[in-house]
Amino acid sequence: MDISSIQNVTNQYTKDSISTSKLEENLKSDYSKASSEELMSACKEFEQYFVEQIFKEMRKTIPKSEESPGYMSTMKNYFEDSLYSEYAKAMTEQGDGVGLAKQLYEQMKRNYGIED
Repeated sequence: MDISSIQNVTNQYTKDSISTSKLEENLKSDYSKASSEELMSACKEFEQYFVEQIFKEMRKTIPKSEESPGYMSTMKNYFEDSLYSEYAKAMTEQGDGVGLAKQLYEQMKRNYGIED
């Protein structure tokens, strides 16, 4: 493995933390003037993040075998994180997802008085 591959992994982790920061920023936004599409988009984004975190926590319950040395462990973690992110995306984009986004959307619509 060369240094550019390791830098790519580091860049992906940085990108992931930036997307987490973006989600936190979106959740702190005032949606009282948001359109119903913007509100639903934020709810779906939260649902995807939530499902991804569930997958990552589930991974922690699996007994670990011998760890690979250094960069292999980093690469394995990167690909596992990417896999769980894609699982969460696929799971939440099908139909109504897991239903969390819809529940959040309905509650926030009532709270902010947003009409369809």
